[in-house]
Amino acid sequence: MISSQELAQPFYLPVGSREIFCLHHAPAGAAIGAVVYVPPFAEEMNKSRRMAALQSRALSALGWHVLQLDLGGTGDSGGDFADATWDAWLEDVGAARRWLFSRSDFEPWLWGLRLGGLLAAISLTQRPAPGVGLILWQPVLSGRQHLQQFLRLKTGSAWLGQERKADQPTAQPLDKLRFGEAVEVAGYLLSPSLALPMAAAELELSESLSRVIWLEVSPRADAGLAPPSQRLLSGMSTSAEVRASVVAGPSFWHAQEIEVVPELVRATCDSLLA
Repeated sequence: MISSQELAQPFYLPVGSREIFCLHHAPAGAAIGAVVYVPPFAEEMNKSRRMAALQSRALSALGWHVLQLDLGGTGDSGGDFADATWDAWLEDVGAARRWLFSRSDFEPWLWGLRLGGLLAAISLTQRPAPGVGLILWQPVLSGRQHLQQFLRLKTGSAWLGQERKADQPTAQPLDKLRFGEAVEVAGYLLSPSLALPMAAAELELSESLSRVIWLEVSPRADAGLAPPSQRLLSGMSTSAEVRASVVAGPSFWHAQEIEVVPELVRATCDSLLA
């Protein structure tokens, strides 16, 4: 019997003049659906590859077509991170959706981790698809807050490296971006055309969604949803069936070592089957 891992096929998907790297997991048996995975931002993507692979194989074994992609300028996709833009990343997600629909005949769900969840939700708002679902793993609710957290790596390294002196004030990274200047943070050259639209993005759920599976991870077994998530969901008007829960495990997307959360994989599969 062929395993779901052996069914995974790598390829490059043209998106305009660019190419993005994709990995297609065909269903192990009769197909029941399709899902596109949208990865998180910067180093969180690298920390999460193991979990993304485990979940993709689990979904494939259940009968789902799964398409993993590296956004333009990241991973094995073409281009440099410095050339990445927010609009281009949304184009990448849209191209992946179209390709998987053509391959599977199912309008794909989107599954996003962290900033990938925000991108996935925006993609479904820009191009609604009736009856489609959305899987959110620890989603970023505010692009601005996420960007500010990332930029703190820059300001922190400046102090640690003694790059800044008391009589030589340094412009804040966000100010530089607003004036059209790229900023290097932890080895990533961040352009204004990526950072500024990210800062303006807020999580919203498309009215066309049928289901939303919202999963968060906490080291505490008895934890509830984070208060910002609770407030957003309670104030959101949507006809979608929302299933939100928390599983116990480490924050694998920014752990020091590569971590896995098997319970998150199980919870995702169980929610899809429910």
